[in-house]
Amino acid sequence: MPTQQEEIFERIRATLVELFELDPGAITPEARLAEDLEIDSIDVVDLMDELRRYTGKKGSAEDFRSVRTVGDLVGVVERLKQG
Repeated sequence: MPTQQEEIFERIRATLVELFELDPGAITPEARLAEDLEIDSIDVVDLMDELRRYTGKKGSAEDFRSVRTVGDLVGVVERLKQG
């Protein structure tokens, strides 16, 4: 059975593939959103909206300010789901 972090990672991976047509193999916890996956600030708005639907909570800009990698994003989503 997958852990909560693995489940969140897989959901984020599926979301990134669906929204931005990214190669699933390129999406790893270490992948940098801007540099490796070419997700820009406009894309982040779409991503945050999708994650809000997933968690049922609206994350603040402050929640996402330190997010640089997919792994960082998993951590934020995990905190939102717990809180």
